[in-house]
Amino acid sequence: MRRAEGAAAAPEIVQVGGVSIDIGRREVRVHDEPVAFTTKEFDLLRFLGERPGLALSRQQILDGVWGYDWYGDARTVDVHIAQVRKKVDTAVKIETVRSVGYRLDPK
Repeated sequence: MRRAEGAAAAPEIVQVGGVSIDIGRREVRVHDEPVAFTTKEFDLLRFLGERPGLALSRQQILDGVWGYDWYGDARTVDVHIAQVRKKVDTAVKIETVRSVGYRLDPK
């Protein structure tokens, strides 16, 4: 029992702008207020939040969030990005990188 208690890892929290992503609890806080995210929206925000400032292609996002074996339209990313943008509002900016994909602005 003692070993199990000592082995507990600290919760990992990704902080980007006014958004806090608690990976262990699968919770998102926008300006310290909890906001409900679907599973894919959470995974998408986490993926972008762990790579702030990087321009990621739709394919990179699909592979990282949906998995390599996912079969479907790459425009699915656009729909999910739109939903995440609505929920984070101005707390963090998700920029469209023309002809590439998206970038989460770390400011």
